[in-house]
This record gives sequence, structure tokens and C-alpha cells, in this order.
Amino acid sequence: MSDITFQLLAIAVYFAAMIGIGIYAARKTKSHEDYMLAGRELSPFTAALSAGASDMSGWLLMGLPGAIYAAGLIEAWIAIGLTIGAYLNWKFVAPRLRAYTEVAKNSITIPSFFENRLRDRSRALRIVSGLIILIFFTFYVSSGMVAGGVFFESTFDANYIWGMLLVSGVTLLYTLFGGFLGASLTDVVQGLMMFLALIIIPVIAFFTVGGLQGVQEGITDSGAELTGLIPADFDGMVLLGIISSLAWGLGYVGQPHIIVRFMALKSVAAARPARRIGIGWMVISLIGAVVSGFVGIAYVQQSGMELANPETVVLAMSQALLHPFVAGLVLAAVLAAIMSTLSSQLIVCSSALVEDLMQVFVKRQPSQKTLVILGRACVLIVAAVAAVLAITPSDTILGLVGFAWAGFGAAFGPIVLLSLFWRRLSNWGALAGMIVGAATVFIWDAIEKATEIGFFTLYEIVPGFFLNLVVAIVISLVVHRHDGEVDEEFTRTGKIVALKRGEEMPVSPAAAADRNQLP
Repeated sequence: MSDITFQLLAIAVYFAAMIGIGIYAARKTKSHEDYMLAGRELSPFTAALSAGASDMSGWLLMGLPGAIYAAGLIEAWIAIGLTIGAYLNWKFVAPRLRAYTEVAKNSITIPSFFENRLRDRSRALRIVSGLIILIFFTFYVSSGMVAGGVFFESTFDANYIWGMLLVSGVTLLYTLFGGFLGASLTDVVQGLMMFLALIIIPVIAFFTVGGLQGVQEGITDSGAELTGLIPADFDGMVLLGIISSLAWGLGYVGQPHIIVRFMALKSVAAARPARRIGIGWMVISLIGAVVSGFVGIAYVQQSGMELANPETVVLAMSQALLHPFVAGLVLAAVLAAIMSTLSSQLIVCSSALVEDLMQVFVKRQPSQKTLVILGRACVLIVAAVAAVLAITPSDTILGLVGFAWAGFGAAFGPIVLLSLFWRRLSNWGALAGMIVGAATVFIWDAIEKATEIGFFTLYEIVPGFFLNLVVAIVISLVVHRHDGEVDEEFTRTGKIVALKRGEEMPVSPAAAADRNQLP
């Protein structure tokens, strides 16, 4: 068998495993809440790896190692920003969001949580939130499909369209039937594949080139002009670049496909072990990606390999160092990174259509079976629209992802934080802030592309996030009216989080008695 045959066989095994998991999850999915949130029964391990895998996408195995290979540690600022953002998200947002979404009328989507938490009787907040999800996730889903097509085109010299349709079709199949549980369970397998690839490949390559000395000599011999975290030619533009990279961490709290994993945890107490697992996975994976970039320079130099695209350095080393079937599994890990994000986004889009838009305009409550069918139909619709856009992509993969990440971070991030931690937030403040944040991302991006003004190279999430925050606070202070029920829910959520965290430590008899009195 040829090397390509072994690699395609490995990818076929991977595809079959994903579809099998989707079929298993479909049998476990009985209700609309099961389809959208897995019945709030995710274990810490599943939630942690699912959040990480759905977050990182192909950037982890291709984008980051390639950037380090080409430019050096200056490109690691995004990884630092993401790690800080992810840790703070798990530490502070996860337990409170898990508790509050259940307290606030068992909200199963972010838009429904906003409406229930803020008692928005106009339904405007829910509708606008749902529309924002559909708009930005259309770009996000399309970027995943583009990445799938590019992968098959660059790796096997296959037709872009057929590659895009194959990746999209398999992802759609297990998501369509398995729902949120199917997406989460496949994320676990995909996260483990990404994790192992980023440990095995740099370690084997490191010893192949002769250890630390070989890496240093290889980098020197290559003549690569690499920068450190702080480059020698530091100036205002470099500072803007570092701030923009770190600002990716701001976006975490506003990403619906990530924070929905917090809502699906089986308990508030599960957030702590999930945080440890998730951040551990993330740190080791990011270190592996950075090391792969540096070791890749030495390996390419020593082996005489020609590398046309720096982003393929991990793939090139795997194909040269590993058995073709194992190298095929590494290729499958890249697909896993793409597909894990894609499946999560399809589910959130489906929930936005069914739970946050359709049900607003339908007076009669459909049955659970009908809602599940509608959810699957909406997954299909969103996938079809994104596929049409992916046929002729208008931007790079990173450009599409960066724009969507900024859109969610600027529109939802401040409102999620204020909803959870500030009792005086009003529905009109949240609505105005959300619109301002989303609009700022569009306007800032348009100005950057139309002008050469250096300041507008600042990542659009920064102005969008802070303008949203200011507008939401100011308007809420002006129009806020006390609501005893809202105030009681806010207080009760705080007590639940405090006591649930305490379950992992010895407690006094008095504290235990207080816990038992909670509704």
C-alpha cells in the first residue's frame, strides 16, 4: 500500500468513528433540552475537552506552529492571551453561569438567559441576540468549511470543493443526529487526538535533530530571523500588535459555542475539576504547538525538506517521521480541530433559530419531538448557507475566524459579565450595549480595510468590548428599576455558587444546614 493509501485509510477510520459517536448520541437524545444542552449532564472531563477542542480549531495545529516557524515568539502573544482568558472564564464565569441559567427559568441558550435574567418583555433582546449569533456564526461556520477544503487541496492535491463538501458532510451527519451530546463526545476524541499529536511530533523531531543543541544549530544554520516575545525594534505599532494578540482572551466570555459547555455541566461543583482539566489540556497543547514551530525550523534545515507553507510544518514532520497510517491519524487530528469547532457552531446556530427566534413568533408550544426535528432542520439550513459562502471564500480562514471571534466577544462578552456579576443591569442597557459592540466591530473592520491609519490595526474586539461595557452601564444606571424577583434570583445564584464550591472542602454544621435550606 502507498503512503497516501495508508493516510486516507486513517482518515476514513476517523470519519467512521465520528459518525458512530453521532449515532450513539442520537439514541441518547430524547428531548429538545437533550438536543441543545445534553440534558445538563456533561462530566467535567467531557465539558473541558469539548470546550477546548471547539475553541482551538485548525489554528492550534497549523496556524500557531506556522507563525512561530516564520516569525518567532512574537506570535505567542495570542496563545498567552487565550490562556489567560480561558482560565478566567472557567474560574469566574463557568460556575455562576451554570447556576444562573438554571435559576433563571432553566434557560438553555444565551439569548434566552438574557431575556429571563433581565425580564425583557419586549423580546427584543432575545431576537437581536439570536440574529447576532446567526450573522457571525455564518462567517465562522463558513471558515471551518473553507479550512476543510483547503486541507484536502493542500494535502492530497484534491479538488477544493469536494474536500469542503466531504468535511462538511461528515460533520453535518453526526451533528444532525447526535445534537449537542454528539458534538461534545466527538470533541473529546478530537481533543485527545490534537493533544497527542502536539506531544508526539515535537518530541520525536526534537531527538531526531539532536536535542537542544541540534535545534539551536539548525535555527542558526537556517538563517531565520526570529524575534523574542519583545522584539528589538519595539515601537507603537508593535505595542498595538501585542495588545491585539492579548485581546483574543477578551473574546472567550462572549463565545456562545464555548460558554454553552458551562451551562451543560452536570453541577456547579463540576466547574472546578473541569477548569483544571481544560487549562491543563490547553497549556500543554499550546506549548507543544510552539515547540513544534521551533523544532520544525531545525528539522527542515537538517533534512533539506522544502516547505512552501510554514503552516504545514507539523503535517510535513508527521509524514516524514511517522508510519504513513500514524501520519494519517495526525492529518485526521487537523481535521478534528476543524470539525470540532464546526459542529459546535452548527448546534448554537440551530438553537438560535429554534429556541430564540422561531419560538418567539410561534404562540403554540411545539412538542419535544417537533422541536428536535426543527433543531435538525435548522442545522441543515445553516450548513447549506455556509457551504454556499465557502464555495468562493471572500477572506482568509484566519480573517473569517478573527472577525467572528471579535463580533461575539464585543457583542456578548460585556453583557454576560454584567448579567452574572452586576444586579443593576437592565434589558435596555444590555440591548444598547450589544448593538454598539457588534456595530463597532463592523465599522472598525471597514475603516481598517479602507484606510492606512495605523491605530485602526488594533484588533476590533478592543473598542467594541469597551464601548459595549460603557454603554450598557450608563443606560442601565439611567433606566434601572428595582425588581424584587430579579434581585432574589441574583442573590440566590450567589449563594448556590458559594455553597457548591464549598462542597469540595470540609464545611461546618452551620454551613451544611444553610445549604440544605436552599431551594
